[in-house]
Amino acid sequence: MVARASETGSSPAARRADRAATSTARAGRPDPHRPAAAYRFGPRTEYAVRVRDLTRGFGYLIRGQRWVATHRRQFGIGLLPGLIATVLYLAMLVALIWFAGDLVAWATPFAADWSSPWPGVLRGCLAVLLVLLGLFLAVITFTATTLVIGQPFYEALSEAVDRSSEPDGQAPESGLPMWREIWIGIRDGVRILIRAAIWGVLLFAAGFLPVVGQTVVPVLGVGVTGFFLAQELTAVAMQRRGIQLRQQLTTLRSHRMLVWGFGIPLAAVFLVPFVAVVLMPGAVAGATLLARDLCGEDTEKATRVPDDRGRTGSGA
Repeated sequence: MVARASETGSSPAARRADRAATSTARAGRPDPHRPAAAYRFGPRTEYAVRVRDLTRGFGYLIRGQRWVATHRRQFGIGLLPGLIATVLYLAMLVALIWFAGDLVAWATPFAADWSSPWPGVLRGCLAVLLVLLGLFLAVITFTATTLVIGQPFYEALSEAVDRSSEPDGQAPESGLPMWREIWIGIRDGVRILIRAAIWGVLLFAAGFLPVVGQTVVPVLGVGVTGFFLAQELTAVAMQRRGIQLRQQLTTLRSHRMLVWGFGIPLAAVFLVPFVAVVLMPGAVAGATLLARDLCGEDTEKATRVPDDRGRTGSGA
């Protein structure tokens, strides 16, 4: 355990650095400020660290749900953007399923002269793949769309989680005007949507490859979906800390197992209708805790539940 210096009279930057060292020591992870050559992990140790990071990532997802369960006002407000986005996405998915056959028939006029049953087989397979591609893009883009719709709501929720995690009750601030923060959020969200769309097209094309398309591609799809979900959700807290999109992606890539432990289970449950709406507020709360971990900040105090007098005690 790293000895913690007194915070009395120290600057906010010094307090954050001190908390980062303490959090890093508590987590048993390498100090990101030390050169990699200073650590020599054996295969077993590396495997243990990866498993532990997966578990920690999943733990933040659970802790986020617990946090909103004890802060019902934030939970209720956080449901509204998800409900709006769900209605929009359901309408688009129903339209895609309804017109998938017509779209495929229009795109494959060359199959009209084939002997039966091959035109139907080809177009049926392509229609299924088209619907699956739409579902894949819906899962990846749902979070970004919901965050854009509910930017003020989720920003307030993330700040509340940060305040509950800080000894002084103060949340990090970017210092930017609100309109500037909203613009950055929309701009970065569009960039992520473009990246996700590119990945979706590549995986869709790879799905036609024999064997690989039925084995490797689904696994890659799950990993990509989980990563982008985690990125979109942690961006709320990281943006407030002045961390730009490129640096966000670099940080997440350097902690893939931690990110996948959070994002992959979330991607799986988001496939269930209406579950995404209910879990979205807790996902934002959990992503804020994950962002604090990635930034080397303390996450333990957020597990304390406020009582009727506003004091905090250990959560269940």
